[in-house]
Amino acid sequence: MKEIMTFIRTNKVNATKEALANAGFPAFLCRPCLGRGKKHLDPNLLQLVVENGELPVSSVGESLTESMRLIPKRFFTLIIEDDQVELAVKTIVNINQTGNPGDGRVFILPIAETYGVRTGENTL
Repeated sequence: MKEIMTFIRTNKVNATKEALANAGFPAFLCRPCLGRGKKHLDPNLLQLVVENGELPVSSVGESLTESMRLIPKRFFTLIIEDDQVELAVKTIVNINQTGNPGDGRVFILPIAETYGVRTGENTL
């Protein structure tokens, strides 16, 4: 079994839920979170701040402070069989891919053991 963890834009939640259900993945966890990815800044912009001693009031200043701001995202978790990973990942990527920074990230982890809480039995 595998765990698929993915961070997506908040405006893509409903489309992602629908696409996962249609692809045969009706069971998942979705929760709100805050975070940020790696944003690469132009060294020339950083030099502008060093020279002026402050952030410019412009889109340049916004891009420099963007790296410190936490962005609302949604965190999905699915636990699936190994042979379903490719379909699940394709489903998530196809719905969430806009080609712009901030589209999200998908992580795949192995599940070593799983137990049912009600019975206490190993369900793997």
